[in-house]
Amino acid sequence: MSEPEAVSGVRGVKSAARTVELLELLAARQNRPARLRELSEALGAPRSSVYALLRTLTEHGWVRTDPSGTLYSVGIRALLAGTTYLDADPYLRIVQPLINDLSARLDETIHYGRLDRTDIVYLATHESSQYLRPFSRVGRRLPAFSTALGKALLAERLDTDLADHVPDTLKPLTPNTHADHDALIKDLRATAERGYAIDNEENFVGVVCYGFSLRFTTPPIDAISCSIPIDRLNPARTEELIEAMRLTRLSIERMAPIDHTMP
Repeated sequence: MSEPEAVSGVRGVKSAARTVELLELLAARQNRPARLRELSEALGAPRSSVYALLRTLTEHGWVRTDPSGTLYSVGIRALLAGTTYLDADPYLRIVQPLINDLSARLDETIHYGRLDRTDIVYLATHESSQYLRPFSRVGRRLPAFSTALGKALLAERLDTDLADHVPDTLKPLTPNTHADHDALIKDLRATAERGYAIDNEENFVGVVCYGFSLRFTTPPIDAISCSIPIDRLNPARTEELIEAMRLTRLSIERMAPIDHTMP
């Protein structure tokens, strides 16, 4: 029996599970459309059944194809669902203006993210005027173990459900990414003692990030972080950023509704 079945006592619907897996697979590819063969192999499912799912999802707007009908990517209905999620979130409306203000004062990029299994999903970002990305990070996901956002939250789980949020194999994104669990645990213990996480060029070479968990849920699932190119860092600037982030965290936690039931 699968874990969801064991918890709920309700047998899962195979076709529904495969539909969700297919949409998550397309979403994880971001801006890289996939061919039927790729999707079939990734899902371990027959091409005929995957093709039938793709046709249904395309007809309903959850998947789109290129003019040739051979390349598939996420459709507009997924955007509408995601927008509804953001609009209804009770924390985003509190966090967004505060990180916008912090970003404007520091002129650095500030992120707000949420832990989702082994990943961090970005819910809001306010960019520095000095360092602009060609894409919006909102809705994107990165491994929790290699981000300041994620490590701030993993450090809160050292004695509870850490294993649920760290993959069995740590795949490095840069030469600085932790590639073994012992090194990661050591970093997380230092994070817990320090009170904030440091992404030391672990996602992008040349960029350092500082992350703080937001403790308005038990355990925390949200965090904020500040990204800065390493060539703009010095001890005084680092201290200024960390203190500003700490104060913003306190402001958010004072304003946010406390919810002890969120996972």
